[in-house]
Amino acid sequence: MRTVFVALRALVFASGFVFLWGWLALSLRIFDQRFEVQFPWRTTLAGIILMAVGGILVLACIGVFVMWGHGTPAVFDPPRAFVAVGPYRYVRNPMYLGGWLLLLGFGLWKHSPSMLVFGLPWIFLAHLFVVYVEEPGLQRKFGETYEAYCKAVNRWIPKR
Repeated sequence: MRTVFVALRALVFASGFVFLWGWLALSLRIFDQRFEVQFPWRTTLAGIILMAVGGILVLACIGVFVMWGHGTPAVFDPPRAFVAVGPYRYVRNPMYLGGWLLLLGFGLWKHSPSMLVFGLPWIFLAHLFVVYVEEPGLQRKFGETYEAYCKAVNRWIPKR
C-alpha cells in the first residue's frame, strides 16, 4: 500500500512538472516570429520520436525511484534509498536527459526555434543544479556508496 501512495505522489509531482515546463515552453513561442527559420516536415517526426524517447526515459526513472528508492523525483520528496538501477546504471542524471529530450522534441514538433533555444539554458541550469545542489546532498546522504557510484557512472554521457 505504501508503494501505491508513493506512486500516486510521483504521478502528481511529475504531472505538475510536465505542465509547468510545457506551459513555459509554449509561452516562448511568441518569440518565434523573430527567427526566420523554416523547418522541414521531417522535424515533426523527429520531434515525436524525441518526445517518446524522453518520455519513456523519464517514466522509467520515476518507476525506479518509486520501486527501488521508495520516493519520488521531487526534490522535496526524494527517494529514501540509493538508486543505481535501470537508466541510472548508465548515467547519473537520466531524468534530466529525458526531460531535455522531451523539451527538444516538443520544439521540433511545434517547429519552434524559441523552444529549441530554450533547451540550452535549461540543460545548463540543470547541470548547475546537479553539481551544486543534488550531488553534494547525495554525497552527504549516501557517503561512500555514492562516491563509488560517481566513479563508475558518468554524470551525462554513458561509458562504453
